[in-house]
Amino acid sequence: MNGLLCYCRAGFEPELAAELTERAAQTGHTGYARTERGTGYVVFACDSAQALSQASPWRELIFARQKLLLIAELRDLDPRDRIAPMLSALPADVKFGDLFVEHPDSDAAKPLSGLARSFANALRPALRKAGLLSAGERNDLPRLHVCFIAGDQALLAIGEPSDSAPWPLGIPRLRMHADAPSRSALKLEEALLCLLDDDERQRLLQPGMRAADLGAAPGGWTWVLMRNGLHVTAIDNGPLRPHLFDSGLVEHLRADGFAWQPQRPLDWMVCDMVEQPRRVAARMAQWFGEGWCRHAIFNLKLPMKRRWQETVLCLQEFSSQAGKPLLLRARQLYHDREEITVFASLRNPR
Repeated sequence: MNGLLCYCRAGFEPELAAELTERAAQTGHTGYARTERGTGYVVFACDSAQALSQASPWRELIFARQKLLLIAELRDLDPRDRIAPMLSALPADVKFGDLFVEHPDSDAAKPLSGLARSFANALRPALRKAGLLSAGERNDLPRLHVCFIAGDQALLAIGEPSDSAPWPLGIPRLRMHADAPSRSALKLEEALLCLLDDDERQRLLQPGMRAADLGAAPGGWTWVLMRNGLHVTAIDNGPLRPHLFDSGLVEHLRADGFAWQPQRPLDWMVCDMVEQPRRVAARMAQWFGEGWCRHAIFNLKLPMKRRWQETVLCLQEFSSQAGKPLLLRARQLYHDREEITVFASLRNPR
């Protein structure tokens, strides 16, 4: 293993590179990031890649959609036989439980999607014949990733099922529901899928719980909470989609999300208001500091410059101002744009 391979949103490679560089420095590992803006991925070269990976769990990374251990970089691949050099580059003592053939999520790499699909169909039986791939999908074995950068260039990497995204390209496949008031519903659905594990979703999202949605209109996030059986107080001076009220679980209050506060503690608060990230972070911290909620998901809209620095500052200020021990995770989701989504939860809620 000679480094990490991480996928990200195209245009945010500098932020991911800065994050990996800071992670390595904090954990005592030396290395450097190799990337180019717009490519949709970062390679972090590091002699102690496995140790760095263990010190940087996928769920704790913010700008990485996927985190993999890099095996090899193959260049000048012959289109007539790309398989043979790949088989030669793979470690003989590792058996894989699944195969993902991918390409970066960038405009330049999208034409490679057809090659990725067809090549996966050819590589899979060759790997099984060589004894390198299990007969069926197995989550107890590492996953092989082949990432085509160009028709004659590919990166080979390993994904640990317990410490990587389970979806190709690190992107969960979500479909827009016909009843969803807006596409923002996909953002909260993805947040619940990426920022909470199966056990947390079952424990923390139970029918009958109470939530507030700050800046709710037209109601995309309220709709997601309602579909999970939560009673939602939607806070916004703007209108909600009328069908949200059919469930009997939604109450709409025309008020300012930065001024309104609940009369009693709630289980959840969610917020997707468009405002300066530090102001949002301070308001979210107040909710925890005052004991108004136990769990929250909110977005921080990032500036055009110094986005990594602003991310670190906002999360530090939020944690400090909340004044309580919190479980904190943040991620730039596929459905995010110039923003990150944060999940915060009291570590010992009463």
